[in-house]
Amino acid sequence: MDAEALAHLVVDTLEDLKAIDIKVLDVRKHTDITDYMIIASGNSVRQVKAFAIRVVEKTKAEGLKPIGVEGEEAAEWVLIDLGDVVVHAMQRSARDFYQLEKLWDMAAAGRQTDSA
Repeated sequence: MDAEALAHLVVDTLEDLKAIDIKVLDVRKHTDITDYMIIASGNSVRQVKAFAIRVVEKTKAEGLKPIGVEGEEAAEWVLIDLGDVVVHAMQRSARDFYQLEKLWDMAAAGRQTDSA
């Protein structure tokens, strides 16, 4: 499965579970560690855990084993590393605090400035 198809699978899975404010960041031009970062919010620990469990189940069903899953215990921020796609399932408070979208926007702006 290519990175774009994997990203679509993850987004579809998150949408099925009513994830809030799903963002897909194409980071191929900014990092070699992954192609896409997907960020989604949940309203509770239970919902964020459900996101992680379901994403792992769906990708395993497609024959893709996650490289790692971090943060499932507290479920404030669960990171699922699928190689070409990294998923950040976060409670709204953690997402507001860490502002990953802003961080990657700044990285993109900095990289464009450096190469100009």
